[in-house]
Amino acid sequence: MTDLPAPPWRKARKTSAPRTVLSRDLIVSTGLRIVDAEGVDALSMRRVAQELGTGPASLYAHVENKEELLDLIYDEVMGEIQVPEPEPERWLEQIREVVLEAIRVFGAHADIARVGLANIPTTPNALRIAENQLRIMIAGGVPPKIASLMVDRLGLYVCADAFESSLYYLRQRGSGKELEEFLGEIFGQIGDFYRALPADRFPTLVAHVDDLVAADDRERFEFGLDLMLRGLASYAAEAGPASGGPENPRTPKSPKTPSIPGDPGGPTPKD
Repeated sequence: MTDLPAPPWRKARKTSAPRTVLSRDLIVSTGLRIVDAEGVDALSMRRVAQELGTGPASLYAHVENKEELLDLIYDEVMGEIQVPEPEPERWLEQIREVVLEAIRVFGAHADIARVGLANIPTTPNALRIAENQLRIMIAGGVPPKIASLMVDRLGLYVCADAFESSLYYLRQRGSGKELEEFLGEIFGQIGDFYRALPADRFPTLVAHVDDLVAADDRERFEFGLDLMLRGLASYAAEAGPASGGPENPRTPKSPKTPSIPGDPGGPTPKD
């Protein structure tokens, strides 16, 4: 019977907490939790092992190294991005929706978007999204070569914008101020600096300071996205119905998003 106390002349056996059963999924979810809280630079095999109450060597049976772990974490985040089945008559709207969904997801995960820079899609969810975007564009009449180039450009646009936003966010966290207050101060100072520039040397900058600093993050991001999509639509229009797409692809309208003075480009990550 194991529930009896040890005799007084014997030392009681020490009890220990049950060991965590390691798995790749557990290692990835733990790594993602670290990245969400502290950013990519805080991630290491040793740190993940500490969080799991084990030694770093035990992780290597499941993950080759930190680089592979980052790829797996990045793909885990990509798995949160929902993609639709292609609808040729809505192909432009669908591409827009996928990109906005991607920037929203990356915005919720600190600076994980930086992993996507200089990183060609090879993991399951990254491939799933690339496949989906390519199918949507080709179904909409975009020539395959142009669609292939656009998959690359859209991925870069999302990752770069999300990464820049995360840099502002990390600075704000260290300031002890709310994000809106922090950004308002920064861009208020930038506006004051531009207004103080010599008007004879920088007349256009001085005259349009308010326009330069007024747009909020969503307006800036959607402006860039719609600019790209209008160009993309022109390729589908040139290809014509013979390409298999709709006869008159619709060009996305400019977003009507209220401006928040003092907000930079890029999505605002969440805690």
